[in-house]
Amino acid sequence: MTAGRVEPDGVVEQRGTEGVVDLRPVVRVGAPTERRNPHSVDLDLMSTRDVLTVINDADRRVPAAVAAVLDEIAATVDLAVAALRGGHRVHYFGAGTSGRLGVIDAAELAPTFNSPGDWFCAHLAGGPDAMWRAVEDAEDDRRGGAADAAECVRAGDLVVGLAASGRTPYVLGALDAAREGDASTVLLCANPEAGAASSVDVFIGVDTGPEVVTGSTRMKAGTAQKLVLNTFSTAVMVRLGRVYSNLMIDMVATNAKLRGRMISILVEATGCSEEVSRGALHEADGDLKTALVSLVSGAGVSAARAALARSAHQVRGAIALLAS
Repeated sequence: MTAGRVEPDGVVEQRGTEGVVDLRPVVRVGAPTERRNPHSVDLDLMSTRDVLTVINDADRRVPAAVAAVLDEIAATVDLAVAALRGGHRVHYFGAGTSGRLGVIDAAELAPTFNSPGDWFCAHLAGGPDAMWRAVEDAEDDRRGGAADAAECVRAGDLVVGLAASGRTPYVLGALDAAREGDASTVLLCANPEAGAASSVDVFIGVDTGPEVVTGSTRMKAGTAQKLVLNTFSTAVMVRLGRVYSNLMIDMVATNAKLRGRMISILVEATGCSEEVSRGALHEADGDLKTALVSLVSGAGVSAARAALARSAHQVRGAIALLAS
């Protein structure tokens, strides 16, 4: 006969009359992603085309679910912008699919927007090896999450916890430590009823419902997280002036495609010819922002560079300074 002890994070430790009989925790997960989807109960009996149709029909729900939490995403963007402008950082803490998507989002920002490499930091339960294989029990280590956060999170940073269920111990531990260290906290999950909602500054509970394959959060829940993270981090870069109009202007040309893209951006943004744009970029030593400000304002490269420095490298601010 066994007795159970329920921990605060929902883990149930099974004990027998002679002591602990199973050291592995048993988790009672009540997240929507763990419920059976009535539209896919015969999935293994369907034709290939019908399987794809069921998955596609389920995926259609995701954009609407993300649209329902745009206010919460906006609040998170504002927290991130304030943190980064104050010299602080944004951290993603996650496990499994959620953690891997956080790593991908953070990794794509520097190549896309030429952002400093330490602006967005991704932390994955189980470490780098967990990107490629399951690291046993790493996500259940609440103390490990707290220790990882305590080691790198500083007051003024923003910590975004990524957990499909909303109850992953590693993530909750990181959020606990972040709060204790005076960092702002956000929880992004696919469980609108997550118990941790009240303990963070912003809660983003995307209602994606049961998965086509029960519990496979790499599906709708993962798609929703990918959309939210892309939306969030892109909006942060826009707010920080790394986009002009709808054009990427903070990029480094490391190959022929990107060098051509820089010229195309100057042509689109200024209406100048390709020849003039190429000449301005050459005069600006390959600095796209400087060339853009110079062409739009009519000022020389030196004046454009100085105006950018005075306006915290905001293109519209620099153009306004030169027009005044």
